[in-house]
Amino acid sequence: MSEAVLDSSAILAMLWDEPGGEKIEPLIQRGGCVVSAVNVAEIADRLGDRGASETRVVEILDELDVDIVRFDREQAIQTGVLRSATRSAGLSLGDRAALVLARSLKVPAYTTDRAWLTVSIGVDVRLIRPDSP
Repeated sequence: MSEAVLDSSAILAMLWDEPGGEKIEPLIQRGGCVVSAVNVAEIADRLGDRGASETRVVEILDELDVDIVRFDREQAIQTGVLRSATRSAGLSLGDRAALVLARSLKVPAYTTDRAWLTVSIGVDVRLIRPDSP
């Protein structure tokens, strides 16, 4: 059963020992954390920017022990439609994919992105880095 959706920023904060990242590991250890396949692409992108090979990216993702949820047709449509409601907050496609997943599963979404708090779309947003811009 899914308990929480993790945004790529939350996972990267944990991996890179950034502020707030310490809040994510206990969530993962309890089980039930999921991440959208779109956010996995973002994580792979950022890890690659820091020099991780494809093999290393796969190892890191396997070690995370979170379920990767496919980005299906319904999520794609909802993510696209959500653009108009989130445009003023500057949310990316990955941000919206995570929010749509959390809304569909009716679970909280964890992020470092304060802008998520400025949109009201029926998702319990948990900011792991309260002092972030």
